[in-house]
Amino acid sequence: MFQKILIANRGEIALRVLRACKELGIQTVVVHSTADADAMHVRLADESVCIGPPPSRDSYLNIHQIVAACEITGADAVHPGYGFLSENAKFADILAAHNITFIGPSGDHIRIMGDKIEAKRTAKRLGIPVVPGSDGAVSDEADAKRIAADIGYPVIIKATAGGGGRGMKVARSEADLVEALQTASKEAGAAFGNDAVYIEKYLEKPRHIELQVFGDGAGRGVHFGERDCSLQRRHQKVWEEANSPALNTEERARIGAICANAIADLGYSGAGTIEFLYENGEFYFIEMNTRLQVEHPVTEAITGVDLVHEQIRVAAGNGLSVRQEDIRFHGHAIECRINAEDARTFVPSPGTITHFHTPGGLGIRVDSGVYSGYRIPPYYDSLIGKLIVHGRNRVECMMRLRRALDEFVVDGINTTLPLFRDLVSNPDIANGDYDIHWLEKYLAKEAEAH
Repeated sequence: MFQKILIANRGEIALRVLRACKELGIQTVVVHSTADADAMHVRLADESVCIGPPPSRDSYLNIHQIVAACEITGADAVHPGYGFLSENAKFADILAAHNITFIGPSGDHIRIMGDKIEAKRTAKRLGIPVVPGSDGAVSDEADAKRIAADIGYPVIIKATAGGGGRGMKVARSEADLVEALQTASKEAGAAFGNDAVYIEKYLEKPRHIELQVFGDGAGRGVHFGERDCSLQRRHQKVWEEANSPALNTEERARIGAICANAIADLGYSGAGTIEFLYENGEFYFIEMNTRLQVEHPVTEAITGVDLVHEQIRVAAGNGLSVRQEDIRFHGHAIECRINAEDARTFVPSPGTITHFHTPGGLGIRVDSGVYSGYRIPPYYDSLIGKLIVHGRNRVECMMRLRRALDEFVVDGINTTLPLFRDLVSNPDIANGDYDIHWLEKYLAKEAEAH
């Protein structure tokens, strides 16, 4: 087992990883920018190293500084959390060259899954169902028109190096296609330095279903069930739950087995999430994230397995602690992402938290790195905490969530708590009757009403 792990992240995920390390008896080092000198994970770690000024490019994305911090402190492994360098193949390669373990998959697997076209080809080869579309980047307008005609309109144009909804445009007819192609390519070039795009069939009312998978790097793979992440705004997840209200036991077992077998065949090591669009009983692969997800706690709630412990075990060469037959699903869990944003306009709200009180009781978990008197810096993601609620069934979980949201107090800044208090009382949400477009339509109606 590792002697000392450096946590190359900040906020709630840095604190989450730190807690797992302490439970395993592993010494911790955290890195931080000057803006995060008073952060909770910095206060609780065994050691801390300041690696630069507030901008991420000068601190949390500064590979040289993080490697230097490892060498100074004697850390023998790095946990990247999510975001920042968590899916940076170069970072994984550099750590390996310095004999420091990257707690995650190999640089090669990160590269494969980080390229949307190569990821889709790999998924298809491994037997994972994929969305009909181009086999690679479209070469020109004529190529795009031919592919779109073959798969049928509407189609969606996506950046090959995309993410976060950038470089994505829908075309409902050939007349729309040329403009959508040009706009998506231009956006992709500006956002990612790569203007290549590809085409897929556009599904009208799908759900976003993702499978939590793990590989031991030696040909074994398991799945921990699915999460439903369909409630999104601008392709950013807002509310996640496990298991999905849309799937039955047979569908869960079928897609789970496909994904676990694929991970085993790939020789993948560590945590991964295979994401799908789901419509009319069919799954369509969209991407794979080669890291821990923000929403991993809902999976932990229904399985009782600590996924960060598993990441560390696998990276240390100790293999998985569970077999597929050991994994059982108990009850239902929902996670709400509490952001420092106005609940209607979603304008960021940095500033000082004057009062912070979290809910408690059976089945309630709050993952957050903030506290009363903490100042939310303006430089980073607006996530300030996650409320995770577990119940014996979805009805109990929803009732418990409503109660927990009423108890949650964050004063001094605007947060998205009011949005969740509205959602938990909405009949569509109560019935699990929503798709990936539901939230944006709901927000548009609310904006018109106000």
